[in-house]
Amino acid sequence: MLRWKSVIHIVARLNTGLGLSMIVPLMMALLLQEPDAPAFGLAMLITVLLNGAVVLKFRNGIPDIGHREGFAIVTLGWFSACLFAALPFYFFGQMGHVPELGRFTNAFFESTSGMTTTGATILAKISALPHASHWWRSIIQWYGGMGIIVFSLVLLPRLGVGGMQLFKAEVPGPTADKSTPRLQDTARMLWRVYILISAAEVVTLLVAGMDVFNAFCHTFTTMATGGFSPHDNGIMHYAASPAVIIVLTFFMFVAGTNFSLHMGFLLNKKFRIHLRNGEFKVYALLIAVFSALVAVLLVGNDIYDSIPEAVMHALFNVISLVTTTGYNSADFEAWGALVPAIAIIVFVTMFFGGMSGSTGGAIKTVRLWIVGKLAWRELQRLVHPRGVFTIKSGNRKVTEGVIHGIAGFFILYIAIFFAGSIVVSFSGTDFVTSATAVASCLGNVGPGLGAIGPTDNYLGLAIWVKWLLAVLMVVGRLEIYTVLVLLSPFFWKK
Repeated sequence: MLRWKSVIHIVARLNTGLGLSMIVPLMMALLLQEPDAPAFGLAMLITVLLNGAVVLKFRNGIPDIGHREGFAIVTLGWFSACLFAALPFYFFGQMGHVPELGRFTNAFFESTSGMTTTGATILAKISALPHASHWWRSIIQWYGGMGIIVFSLVLLPRLGVGGMQLFKAEVPGPTADKSTPRLQDTARMLWRVYILISAAEVVTLLVAGMDVFNAFCHTFTTMATGGFSPHDNGIMHYAASPAVIIVLTFFMFVAGTNFSLHMGFLLNKKFRIHLRNGEFKVYALLIAVFSALVAVLLVGNDIYDSIPEAVMHALFNVISLVTTTGYNSADFEAWGALVPAIAIIVFVTMFFGGMSGSTGGAIKTVRLWIVGKLAWRELQRLVHPRGVFTIKSGNRKVTEGVIHGIAGFFILYIAIFFAGSIVVSFSGTDFVTSATAVASCLGNVGPGLGAIGPTDNYLGLAIWVKWLLAVLMVVGRLEIYTVLVLLSPFFWKK
């Protein structure tokens, strides 16, 4: 049976930590004398008191948890974190400053988009938010980037939880191995690398000419491949600053790379570790090919006269979409209107995602790579029925169990996309908007095409559609299996 007391206790501990982190934007609002201070004060009070009471209620020890508890903690932890993270937005909206946030649906959509690093927004006027709300909107993406569950294992090591179950549930892909004998050590090392690279981006953005506040906000959302920006027009605000765009391009690429490779590079001084990794090669090759195609189309159709400018914007926007960051240095929907082939490329790249072990969403490069190898193997078997063909990831043989898991994930992902697109279209939304909204939210990308393009927002969608898309954000962020397993009848059997 599921140990509900353990699940509730740990989830409450996570949310208590989230509530305590509201002290930073609260102090910021008070120091700057901005109007969102009461919203953060009230949200912090409710979050800490409510979850603190639950922690005290179940304080008498936590038994060992199994796989079931791990899945329940991860799923409930994410949904509840999105709920409590929405409170500052909701209370601020209720005060009448940003009316669209006064609807809890909109506040929950915005916070879920943040915690899941999706980057979709309902805000019509992003710049209307005060500094503290911008900070909260960015920092929750940074939290979500590495995963609030792994984060909790660093901050709350005395829980006594084994941890491996949580790590497998958080990262159920083919590379969810323990990098060190103890998961807490691995989590600490990953977070040190995450913080170190984040610090490097802040410094580099400052050198590139960005102010301190924006450097931190954009670092939080770049490293998380989240895509929120304090500006109404996003990164197009820096269109006249190639240095900023180049820096963001580089760090989006880094954030879309497997962090265990970064960890090996920075901590173990394995300088060629990236170049020896097969998935990294495929990841870099996909970006290079799509960027080259877009650049050629941009120059060939006279959208940009300068080849370097075309390459810069093509590379930036392709990396942004492939890594599911969702930034845009230009209106790529306008590109697609002039050159339909670009619109097709934009749509296709929403499904790729970065490497496994990165902060990106979507299907992930390694899964697509192995699905492609699986298809090739079946073609070989048609010609040589008695042949024995193995599938390798790098130098390692991929077991049949992993192959079946990846194939199942791929089928589920595409099925959810098609089903979701059809359901959303029942709201009267056009097909392009429906399909790209589902692809974007399930893949944690952010912008889409049609009514939710890079210069638009999700505010005009029906209320029930926003709730559906918010759920898809969490389902996609937890890579489908983690959430769906809770809905299966065999999960609840003894």
